Amino acid sequence: MSHISLTYHIIWRTKRSEPTINEEHERELYAYIFGICKEKKCHLYRINSMPDHFHMCIEVHPTLSLSDFMQIIKQESSQWIKEHKDWYPQFDGWGNGYGAFTYSTKERPNIIDYIINQKVHHHRTSFREEYEDLLREFGLDPEKDLFLKD
Repeated sequence: MSHISLTYHIIWRTKRSEPTINEEHERELYAYIFGICKEKKCHLYRINSMPDHFHMCIEVHPTLSLSDFMQIIKQESSQWIKEHKDWYPQFDGWGNGYGAFTYSTKERPNIIDYIINQKVHHHRTSFREEYEDLLREFGLDPEKDLFLKD
């Protein structure tokens, strides 16, 4: 038996980063995404969002590639949102790609706290600034990244 522990901090956004996730019904969407994670044997530690993007701290089951997992999350949640169009009337889909960053088990509580405090954090930092800071933290060049372009 293999033993794998990879803690991911995953970020994805709405198409064109438009504020289309209604805060009044975000908990229902979190519950739906939690159900997908549970069905795929993934451990979701925390999820939170802003009207234009999501953060998730998760361990993806080793039988599932990260790209397959995110494809499932985005496709199934998009379908669910469209079925609940009255809750998310402006939603036009998810943006291109996602950002995924790995952290150690010791760093997991910090990532969970960071995700919990998203709404406070974004009073002083834009999503673009937040994402570009993460890229720089991991030695990546924000100028070469296509995640925020669609």
